[in-house]
Amino acid sequence: MAGEADGEPAWLATALQKRKIQATALQPYLAQQAGLDDETITAIASVEVLASRIATGEFTAYDVVSAYVRKAVAAHHKTNCLTEIMFDGALQRAHELDDYYENNKKPVGPLHGVVMTLKDQFNVKGFDTTLGYVGRTFRPASEDAVVVAILKQMGVVFIAKTNLPQSIMWCETENPLWGLTTHPLNPGFTPGGSTGGEGALLAQHGSLVGWGTDIGGSSGRIPYLGVPVSTEGQEHVPSVVGPMARSLSSLRFVTKTVIDAAPWKLDPQVHPLPWREEAYQDIQSRPLVIGLLIDDGIVKVHPHVERIVREVAAKLQKAGHEVIEWDSSGHSDCIQIMDKYYTADGGEDVRRDMSAGGEPYIPHVEALVNRGPAISVYEYWQLHQVKRAVQKTYLDKWQRLRSQTTGREADILLTPTMPHSAVPHRSCKWVGYTKVWNLLDYTTCVLPVGTVDQAVDTAKSEPSVAEYVPRNELDKWNWALYDPEALHGMPLSVQLVGQRLEEEKVLGAAEVVAQILSKPEE
Repeated sequence: MAGEADGEPAWLATALQKRKIQATALQPYLAQQAGLDDETITAIASVEVLASRIATGEFTAYDVVSAYVRKAVAAHHKTNCLTEIMFDGALQRAHELDDYYENNKKPVGPLHGVVMTLKDQFNVKGFDTTLGYVGRTFRPASEDAVVVAILKQMGVVFIAKTNLPQSIMWCETENPLWGLTTHPLNPGFTPGGSTGGEGALLAQHGSLVGWGTDIGGSSGRIPYLGVPVSTEGQEHVPSVVGPMARSLSSLRFVTKTVIDAAPWKLDPQVHPLPWREEAYQDIQSRPLVIGLLIDDGIVKVHPHVERIVREVAAKLQKAGHEVIEWDSSGHSDCIQIMDKYYTADGGEDVRRDMSAGGEPYIPHVEALVNRGPAISVYEYWQLHQVKRAVQKTYLDKWQRLRSQTTGREADILLTPTMPHSAVPHRSCKWVGYTKVWNLLDYTTCVLPVGTVDQAVDTAKSEPSVAEYVPRNELDKWNWALYDPEALHGMPLSVQLVGQRLEEEKVLGAAEVVAQILSKPEE
């Protein structure tokens, strides 16, 4: 292997070797063309529907895996979204599943033959888990992550891992090892991060369900639901695992299926809470009280983001649900505390991984590790106390802000996910609309709703935009990104927020919202 002695940095030689292995794994599939049968399979957005059709023999596991492999190859060619390629093993596993079905006349489990993918943060036996670091290459995992093992037992076939940022800690999917992942609609724009590779792949139907992680928002959660399952993260700011899918029904089905497998028996950090069907059903059986938060008081959302959130709120009110104003008190405190947790070790964890590989820092990662020195153990525990106090303050706020007509507290909050839509590469700077919920350990679900529309959204030249006085440098940066013509057609979303361990309730509320949004305008 070439090295610095040959004029090539050792880190680059390693990265090129990994990319060559990836290219070799992709090569046999590049010439394969998707057919009509492929489109029939990959157009199915519901996990439950696809699993049923496999279980009845309408599709074989090999049919499904082959179709998704071809879609994934095309998606990667367009956006550079994949990292570890598992196609050969996936097709072999598909044959094994088909043999089992033929011999036993039944599927191996509820997800027999269903194709899924993973952010390159999950261990899969025999494959690297790079986290976007060169130094983590050629160190294959010795066993599967708990959620991976559970899903495999249910019949899931994993076909690939997907790209993420160097260090994971950013809303742009880029690293020196695998390169930059681009937006499917515009290569000059970011698909988000840190689970951006999954988002790009799902948007192109290259996977049915993708698994990501979230410790501060992970802009790839479109849609994304946090599930209380262990993953790598900071000790007192829970990093959670959650599914991303092309339909809300898939999120519910997969979440329930994993919970029903009792993952707490395999991972001591998982809460031993069975699926609570009554909570899922109850929230769908009555009018909701919905807290509306549009502005976090720090970075103002773009006009098209505000438009979408208000349109959703108006439709919910028209359908008989109550919307109450939710103020931004407490958000600034949460952000400040969260940022202290991010750099509590002075960047030591990141520095060690960077030193192991020797690759250059992506600018935002370098800025992160240079924010300040590590804090002492005493200061760390004091930070925990401050965090708990803020969590209690926000809990009190949830109890205090109630319906003025019924006196009921809010069931969920309706908020933006980001202050902007997808933006040009390396333009993302503010994830305050998402990471506040990570600090509070709340449940979130994101639903895609509409797009930027230059014919509807406020023109950049309008006084309300042109004469806006930013609150701070971050607000100024964000406002300068606003351009409805350049952003035209970019997807928008809304975020639903519940309290701690309210996955079923939030999923049920998401069903209510989705059904209302799906109704045609009168």
